[in-house]
Amino acid sequence: PSAALALLCGSAAAVVVWKWLGKRQIQKKMEEARRTRDEGVKKMAKAVQQFREQVSSVQKDAILSLPLLELTGRLQEGSLSPKTVLYTYLEKALEVTQQTNCLRHFIPECEEQLQEIQRQREKGLLYGIPVSIKDHIGHKGHLSTCGLVQCLGTLVQEDSVLVKVLKRQGAIPFAMTNVPQSLFNYDCSNPIFGQTLNPFNHQKSPGGSSGGEGALIAGGGSILGIGSDIGGSIRLPSSFCGLCGLKPTAERLSVWHTHLLNVDVCSCPTPVPCTLGPMARDVDSLALCMKALLCQDMFQLDPTVPPIPFDEEVYSSSAPLRVGYYDTDGYFPLPPCMRRVVWETRGALQAAGHQLVPFSPPRIHYVMTELFLKTFFADGGRAWLDVFTGDIVDPSLKSQVNCCKIPSLGKKLLALILKPLQFLLLLKLKNVATISTCRSVKEMWNHHHQIEAYRTEFIARWRELQLDVVLCPVLGPAFTTGYPGKLLTAISSTMLYNVLNFPAGVVPVSMVTEADEEELKLYRGWCDDPWDRTLKQAVAGAVGLPVAVQCVALPWREELCLRLMKEVETLSREK
Repeated sequence: PSAALALLCGSAAAVVVWKWLGKRQIQKKMEEARRTRDEGVKKMAKAVQQFREQVSSVQKDAILSLPLLELTGRLQEGSLSPKTVLYTYLEKALEVTQQTNCLRHFIPECEEQLQEIQRQREKGLLYGIPVSIKDHIGHKGHLSTCGLVQCLGTLVQEDSVLVKVLKRQGAIPFAMTNVPQSLFNYDCSNPIFGQTLNPFNHQKSPGGSSGGEGALIAGGGSILGIGSDIGGSIRLPSSFCGLCGLKPTAERLSVWHTHLLNVDVCSCPTPVPCTLGPMARDVDSLALCMKALLCQDMFQLDPTVPPIPFDEEVYSSSAPLRVGYYDTDGYFPLPPCMRRVVWETRGALQAAGHQLVPFSPPRIHYVMTELFLKTFFADGGRAWLDVFTGDIVDPSLKSQVNCCKIPSLGKKLLALILKPLQFLLLLKLKNVATISTCRSVKEMWNHHHQIEAYRTEFIARWRELQLDVVLCPVLGPAFTTGYPGKLLTAISSTMLYNVLNFPAGVVPVSMVTEADEEELKLYRGWCDDPWDRTLKQAVAGAVGLPVAVQCVALPWREELCLRLMKEVETLSREK
């Protein structure tokens, strides 16, 4: 017996030591990644300082205040040099990341690209424009981490198609921005590079998963950025940070050589695809970026992208629009300020001569649980959990990870207990643990068919009302850090248009007022359930923060979506 006990104790000690060594190895990798990042920041700070010593007369604030269209004009005519603009934005980016921790890494090759564009025979549409890109968009010689330790060892071997096209259009990618761990969160925190903060209020999140982009652009450290969106990851940071952001139809822009974690966690081709899109300070910037990207280079480098150039005529049109609108999707009631701005924007559009038509999106509860979440958790979340193998789970994701770790039998029992309460207590099942799984290939095929059937139903309702576009709410204002992980299903307002694969964009139109904050105290949601109360806590203390609306068009009609966004932006600025 004593020998058996000794063996048992020895085995337990070995397991403890093995786990400790594993964690120590993870810590060393993370420390090395942070050290590399910090050294890159120091080198860039030194390069900026050297430039400042050589050229001391640069009007930094004047350059930073120029809208993108005006800046491109000055660069094209030669009254501003690409080098001056690049170093001005590098200096500002250093300042912004010091305050918000928005950068994952500077791209030192931006100096080589600066030389390259001066050798190009023709100046591209984005000649000399510094551009920031989200962490997982491939840039040769750099990591694509997705905030995961397992991704720290492999450098990207080739620029993504989107980066290649940006460079051919004269843009200068200069920084890669921070993301939440695994990208599956609309906060912006990971164990390697830490929490990114909202530049307007450091208690608040910049949103996610393109949160580093949101913070950098809103802080003034970038004039144009590229994010990605699979449930709201461009639109939520744009809402939280007061930016304009566009989620195009999937495949309108190439995703080749972009690290797509959704491919690792759900069926392929995924029925809810990831899409890349621009983020900027105004709508004209988004339109210029789309115009630059939708060129022959894009279509030749990635033949799966439909060769549809940007339709300037549609974007520039002044014809009245027939606009559907709603202020709630009936699933997750948004704070009063978000609904207020939909009604104010509706009134402004109507006064400007557009026709406004009430519209109600069908069956959002079904879309959220049976279509969207089931796409990513069809296996009960096992594939997503595999992503965290050999990693430390970020605190902002622990509640979601713990839900996925509940054994299948436990999830079934939980669903059985909670489903009757949905009708008795009006309780929404807003929890990953209650999602039904696909138990066979036939069920997976049926799931794909259900998504297509819903798209058909939605388009039929849209066509019935003869709509051009739709105006609707977006989640906001900015959440306090740590709260997005507790409210995954609050993203129903943006998620819907990923399931439908419609182009959708966000435009800031107002700010949270003292009256909004007072009205929030009376907020009860649908039934004052735990999720409604958590949402109330998440958005409290937001006076002065941006408030936005969402604009939507049918697939492949990005120009029409941008047209509505431009109209909304113009009217809000007049107001």
